[in-house]
Amino acid sequence: MSDIPIIRLLPGRDRRAKSGHPWIFSNEVAMTPAARAIPPGSVVRVEGDDGSRLGIHQFNPHSLIAARRLSRDPAAVIDDAFWQARIADALALRTRLFPTPHYRLVHAEADGLPGLILDRYGDLIALQANTAGMEMATPAILRALDTLVAPRAVVARNEAGVRSLEGLPEVTALLRGTDAAGTVEEGGVSFSVDPLGGQKTGWFFDQRENRARVANLARGETVLDAFCHTGGFGLQAAAAGAARVTLLDRSEHALATAMGTARRNGLADRVEAVRGEAMEALERMGREGMRFGVVVADPPAFAKSRKDIPAAIRAYAQLARRAAGLVAPGGFLFIASCSHHVPSGEFADTVIGGIQRARRDARILAMTGAGPDHPVHPMLPESAYLKALTFQLS
Repeated sequence: MSDIPIIRLLPGRDRRAKSGHPWIFSNEVAMTPAARAIPPGSVVRVEGDDGSRLGIHQFNPHSLIAARRLSRDPAAVIDDAFWQARIADALALRTRLFPTPHYRLVHAEADGLPGLILDRYGDLIALQANTAGMEMATPAILRALDTLVAPRAVVARNEAGVRSLEGLPEVTALLRGTDAAGTVEEGGVSFSVDPLGGQKTGWFFDQRENRARVANLARGETVLDAFCHTGGFGLQAAAAGAARVTLLDRSEHALATAMGTARRNGLADRVEAVRGEAMEALERMGREGMRFGVVVADPPAFAKSRKDIPAAIRAYAQLARRAAGLVAPGGFLFIASCSHHVPSGEFADTVIGGIQRARRDARILAMTGAGPDHPVHPMLPESAYLKALTFQLS
C-alpha cells in the first residue's frame, strides 16, 4: 500500500464520495503539485480532508472527472487477480441472463469497471477503454479475458469522443488474433458483425429487447426500418413473419452487410434495401403516400454534447412527425434516442408533439431502455442513455 499515491479531497468536498458516488471531480481534489504529477490512469488511494479513507480509484489530474472508483476497500490490491475477479463477476451475470454468449459483457461503472466496455460475440471481443485508467489497464484486462473466455480475437474500438477529454487518441486496432469477423445470434437470425469496420463495437446489444418487441408486432405487416445499420430490427421482423421489410440507411457497407445476412438466413425474398439519408427519404415516402404497418426510427445520437440539445430536440420532433405520417392506421411506431444528453421526459414530450403535428392519434404501448446487459449504476442515473417509445397510431 505504501507505493500507492494518496489523493486528498478539499475541506467540505467529500460528501458525494462518502455517499457512494463512483466519481470524484477535479474541483473536489486538493490538486497539489504532487497530485498533478501523477501519471494519468494511475491507481490512487483517496482520502477525505478528515482522513476518512474512500477507497481505491484510477486518477487523471487532467480530466474533469479526476478519479473513478475501483473499490471501496482502501486496502484493495489492483493486480491481475482483481481484474479477473471483476470480469468474472460480470460474466456470471450475463451467463444467467442469456443462453448464448452474445451480449455486453462489461458496462463500465455498473460492473465496477469505470470507463470500460466489453462486447462479446462468442469467441470475439470488442473492447472500448474510454479512460486513461482503463487504457493503462488494458494489458491486464486482456490477460483476464484470455483466462476467462479465451477469445479468438479482441478488437479495440477506442474511438469514443470522451477519450479526448482524457488526453487519449482515437484508435481502432486488432489486439488479439488475426480475424475480426464475427456473428451474433438474435431473434432466430445469425447476423454478421464487423468490429473493425462497423459502427461503434459492431452491434447494438442495447436494443435487444426492443427488437424482440417490434418483431412480435410485425407478423404479417409491412415494415420500414429507418437508420437500419445492419438490419437488426428489420431482419428480425422478417424472421418473425413480416410480409415485407424495407431497410433504409445511408451506408452502402451497412446495407450490403444486412442483405448478406438476409440471404444467409433465407429472408432476402421479403427484404429490400434503400440507400439514402433517412430524414430526406422519410419525407419523400410521405409525399408519395407510402404506408407501413410498422415503422422503426432508431437514429444515431442527435446530441453529442449539451450544446447540441436544442438542435437535437428539433430533429427528434421532425423525425417523429415524418415517421408517424408513414404508419398505416392501426399500425405501430417505434422511435428511440441514444442521446444521453436529452432527458427522457423531454424526448417523450418531443416525440408526442411530433406525432400530434402529423395529425395522428396515438397510445403508448411501451416506454423502455437498454437491456439488462447494460445495467445502470444507481448513483449515475444519467448513464441510462437509451430511451425508446412504442406507439400504436390510429
